[in-house]
Amino acid sequence: MKPDWIAVDWGTTNLRAWAMLEDGTVGSRAESALGMVHVEPGRFEATLESMIGGWLTDDRSTQVVACGMVGADRGWVHAPYREAPCTPIAPGGFALAPVRDRRMNVVVVPGLMTVTPSPDVMRGEETQIAGLFSGSPEFHGIACLPGTHTKWVSVRSGQIAEFQTFMTGELFDILGSKSILRHSVDPRGWDGDAFSEAILLGMSDPGMIAARLFSLRSESLICGLEPAVANARLSGILIGAELASTRPLWQERDLIVVGSGKACSAYGSALRVLGKEFTEIDSERAVTAGLGHARRVFGQMACPDG
Repeated sequence: MKPDWIAVDWGTTNLRAWAMLEDGTVGSRAESALGMVHVEPGRFEATLESMIGGWLTDDRSTQVVACGMVGADRGWVHAPYREAPCTPIAPGGFALAPVRDRRMNVVVVPGLMTVTPSPDVMRGEETQIAGLFSGSPEFHGIACLPGTHTKWVSVRSGQIAEFQTFMTGELFDILGSKSILRHSVDPRGWDGDAFSEAILLGMSDPGMIAARLFSLRSESLICGLEPAVANARLSGILIGAELASTRPLWQERDLIVVGSGKACSAYGSALRVLGKEFTEIDSERAVTAGLGHARRVFGQMACPDG
């Protein structure tokens, strides 16, 4: 069965696509590690076509709605940022990617920026927030989107009021693979109890984070700290320090965690250690619903009288 349209989430390190039906059902899905950083300029169309070509048909042009770093200044086509506070998706700002293949037309969703409380940007997360609103239109609180660059988003009255990014996931990857700690941690190993203890340690005094991290190396040299335990502690200390910094945001407010995979699992475990109740929404469900909303908004622009 050929899709009615195609949803694409094209981030920095991953490319995900879904063959969608009009009712929002996912017919097929595809995923690859060909994120924006792995695609040469001028190869964006060919990269996408290699993934979704089997979903296209010669008798019509299938609409592709894409979000993420595909719209960055070094992406396929630049979709300029909209400034928050604002709705996640709005008329205007969409960009049309140049394509040679007449079997598809590609619409790119713009990202968001904010200048208060500090300059920040997002691409892709705004679409997931739009998907969150499709299922919880009255939600008023905080959305956490774990990942390489975790977003904490304040939402109210159907708008993104402000947001802040923590590059905790990237720090975890760099420290575990490039720093002196690479000799002490096993990226494939894990210890749940050690992670929970490290969450509390990171929360208790986030100003000591640099010392806490080096202690992992010291303990491995002196006491034979197991690499799996060290890896879990590394993650816990970093996430604990982030949660300490963001506690004023989430402690007394409703919280939704949007995500999937290891990062989402780690943040969920950390919040449970702290006794914080939250609702979890799968990222695929959020992004496909959000891209569906973007498609409808773009369609209203194209056909204002219909």
